[in-house]
Amino acid sequence: MLSLPIEVEEIRKKARKFALENFKDDIAMKYDTEEKFPFELWKKAFSEGLINFSNPWVMLVTLEEFCRVDPSLGIATLIPTFGSEILMLFGNDEQKKKYLEPVLKGERISGVAITEPVAGSDVAGIQTKLEKDQSGNWILNGQKIFISNGTIADHLYVLARSSQPPSFEKRHHGLTLVIVEKKMKGFSSSQLKGKLGVRATNTAELRFENVVIPPENIIGEIGKGFYYIMVFFNISRVYVATQAIGLAQGVLDELLDYLVTAKKESNPIADYESSLFLLAEIATRIEAARSLTYKAADLVFKFTPDPILTSMAKYYASEVANFAAEKSLEFIGNDAMISKLERFYRDAKIMEIWEGATEIEKLVISRMLIKNRMEKNEQ
Repeated sequence: MLSLPIEVEEIRKKARKFALENFKDDIAMKYDTEEKFPFELWKKAFSEGLINFSNPWVMLVTLEEFCRVDPSLGIATLIPTFGSEILMLFGNDEQKKKYLEPVLKGERISGVAITEPVAGSDVAGIQTKLEKDQSGNWILNGQKIFISNGTIADHLYVLARSSQPPSFEKRHHGLTLVIVEKKMKGFSSSQLKGKLGVRATNTAELRFENVVIPPENIIGEIGKGFYYIMVFFNISRVYVATQAIGLAQGVLDELLDYLVTAKKESNPIADYESSLFLLAEIATRIEAARSLTYKAADLVFKFTPDPILTSMAKYYASEVANFAAEKSLEFIGNDAMISKLERFYRDAKIMEIWEGATEIEKLVISRMLIKNRMEKNEQ
């Protein structure tokens, strides 16, 4: 596994201490039940320097340790900066000053709006429309769903279709990213409740009804939005893989505590040998997923991302998180159903869905492998 600098590992220790002190079980259960966003934890993490984009490895290990203690609160505490990389990479100086800087200071919340009722993993199939009017402004109409930070974000980076594609095969053409402020007339949002997991995060449905978008709120070039989002996914998928690793490690912690307690109290476990096999298998898978994720992250943070590795990391780490949660829950049995493992089990499923479902990741991997081999053969 990639060796991280001492200062990053020190942040890891600080992040774990913060999570253990602030994500206690009664607090986690409260936010899971009430489905409210933990504003005070977000502010506190900022004040202690744990949300710091000056070093992406700091964000990565903080996210891992937060999710290790409680995935829902861990993600919710860090997700207010969601989408910041979009402006970092493609925004102009004015946009960065107006929208990015307040988010990185913990003063405002951002979000990314891509998914629609008819277009989830199929990004090129979105139907939200962006049309230019005679005054030079753009008019936004459409609907988004399952949007993180949807009702609490001060602004969102919204992907919309600004022109019709020349053909079905080129549907990814003609998509544009715009900045939509919460206060803009015609914009509305409603929180979605009753989610399976990560209930401390804010998830919403958005509507745009003739929202006027000034030219200065266009991100980058008109029609290049799909490409910007694909670059962003290379980054965000590494973070989702990290969420999954943290969750899996938290499950392993619970399983270890259960087995050690049983051994100390001389409580016989019906199939002790099977428990050892399960423990070894989960631990091995976590280490493999972490190594893969750190390798992918290292390339991303050096601005040389490998989409194959990124998709491998996201797909495999998500699979490991679900395997660890499901098998541990089954092994421990009834006691697990009223423990934090029950929440971890519910929180794990989203890892296989958001930022590109597992099936999409497999398609990316396969297609890129074939493309690379064909290019090599042509040389």
